[in-house]
Amino acid sequence: DVQLQASGGGFVQPGGSLRLSCAASGFALDDYGIGWFRQAPGKEREGVSYINRSRKFYAASVKDRFTISRDSAKNTVYLQMNSLKPEDTANYYCARASSRLIFSEWRAPSNYDYWGQGTLVTVSS
Repeated sequence: DVQLQASGGGFVQPGGSLRLSCAASGFALDDYGIGWFRQAPGKEREGVSYINRSRKFYAASVKDRFTISRDSAKNTVYLQMNSLKPEDTANYYCARASSRLIFSEWRAPSNYDYWGQGTLVTVSS
């Protein structure tokens, strides 16, 4: 079975850091792109970052603060989040892309076929 397990969320003060993990099972990470999305209460789910074998994409709101990476041996994708702001507060989800995505496609949730359960990030003083 394909599964994605997101973890690493928590409570952090503004300016702090967190590292999210997305552990994949049932498929080889090297064969698929993985996206990170977030959803705040009352807001639509938005793409945060995406990685495949050759590309990394970031939303403008997180570029230069967040870094996506992957460890093929552990079949895990990471999202290092630095300089966190209150507006980063949301449930964060990882998802497997259903095909190789280009820049104009990665933000659309409809281009992903499996989703993790979400991990909550709260940034507050």
